[in-house]
Amino acid sequence: MKTNKIFTLFTIIAMSFAVTSCVQDDDFTVPSSLGDEENALLQTLLGNATENTIAQVKAMYLIESDPGDNAAVLIDTDIYVKGYVSSSDQTGNYFKEFYIQDSPSNPTGALKIAINQVDTYNQFNIGREVYINLNGLYVGEERIENGVITIGGDSETDDFGTTVVRLNENQIRQQVLRSPLTELMTPLVVSFSQITNSHVGLLVSIENVEFAANLAGENYFDPTETFDTQRTLQSCEGATYTEFNLETSSFANFKNDPLPIDNGTITAVVSKTFDGSQLILALNSPDDVIMNNERCTLLTPIFFEDFQDAQDNSNLDTPGWVNFAEEGGELWTEQLFSGIGTAEFSSFSTGDSSNIGWLISPGIDMDAQSNEILSFKTAQHHLDVDSDDNGIKVFVSTDFDGSDVVGATWEEQTASFPNSDNAWYDLIGSGPIDLSSYTGTLYVAFRVTGSGTDSDLDGAFQIDDVAIVGN
Repeated sequence: MKTNKIFTLFTIIAMSFAVTSCVQDDDFTVPSSLGDEENALLQTLLGNATENTIAQVKAMYLIESDPGDNAAVLIDTDIYVKGYVSSSDQTGNYFKEFYIQDSPSNPTGALKIAINQVDTYNQFNIGREVYINLNGLYVGEERIENGVITIGGDSETDDFGTTVVRLNENQIRQQVLRSPLTELMTPLVVSFSQITNSHVGLLVSIENVEFAANLAGENYFDPTETFDTQRTLQSCEGATYTEFNLETSSFANFKNDPLPIDNGTITAVVSKTFDGSQLILALNSPDDVIMNNERCTLLTPIFFEDFQDAQDNSNLDTPGWVNFAEEGGELWTEQLFSGIGTAEFSSFSTGDSSNIGWLISPGIDMDAQSNEILSFKTAQHHLDVDSDDNGIKVFVSTDFDGSDVVGATWEEQTASFPNSDNAWYDLIGSGPIDLSSYTGTLYVAFRVTGSGTDSDLDGAFQIDDVAIVGN
């Protein structure tokens, strides 16, 4: 009887072990409610730590120009960061990582979370609200100067600098905490020309795109490649194609799917190549590629100005353009930066309490064609705050007489402009601006405001590649 009791007890223990062993560490279901331990940890975190935004956390890590000076930063204070999961490894296109962005809609920044766990989508599903207890973790890069700011569990140093390494199982369990909330993610709609380093980790959608014509019949992954394959996407942005690469892992379960041949919309996460040298898109799922429309047709150039004849640091006198100071004495200037000519307005050291500068294009005949679209590029430097008191806007007018700027009727147009988070001198695209409703002679005007006596309001703006196309 004693032997039977011992055997029975052993059997019960063994069966219990077998049952618990069937659920591996990385095998999680998407919870409708959290377990007691995770819920308790989250409540303790929210009650005892201070929230930092994703932007604040990224700012803790300074990317130096000298790779040898780079070092991951240990966070040793009671702070946490909140975000919403934007990526998924369900299809195998991501490995031991996921991104969180600062809002499920209209996000402004994202962080990569490097974790020693696969099938993270089961636990950290897209849209899941996640809180990360940062005390004892590191912020940095997994590869020096790849430009992808990452949260890691430890650091390691080599000849190039100090990088972060993945969070271990215990850190994941104790410090990467879910709330019960899963939000519907609304992709940020952008064009290829608008994507910059600030978009890394964000879920975005690009409309009116297609794979390059020479890729017809190809699959997402090239079997001659070892790890990743880049496929060229293109969009009709006026008179030319704008290109961007989609990168697919050799481990993606859709790697042998054929590329769509039509035009449409792609939703993906902005990422970078392994060495960080190039921005790319990475799919969560091939279901996020919806291309059922006819391929696009390029429009005809009507007007174009790239300011390549610029004389550096001189007042702008490009033929046909009007350079006008509404307030203060500062005019737009011609600038050359890294061989690129731009038109610039800066209030720095003008001595004027208020500067308003207008730059107005030559007149464009809007009756000679149809379906006109305006586009341009803009950069900033030394912009400290995002304010209408130091900003740039674009207008159009059909009653400007060529001289009376203030007396004309100007209609503001919606466009994308850089803000203080963008890198200095990084030209970003305005996006397409529909001018097809205008007739007669149309003028395009750029107006910049600033102050030469307030150091917070003396940032500069540059414009380039002003183009109008139509058919």
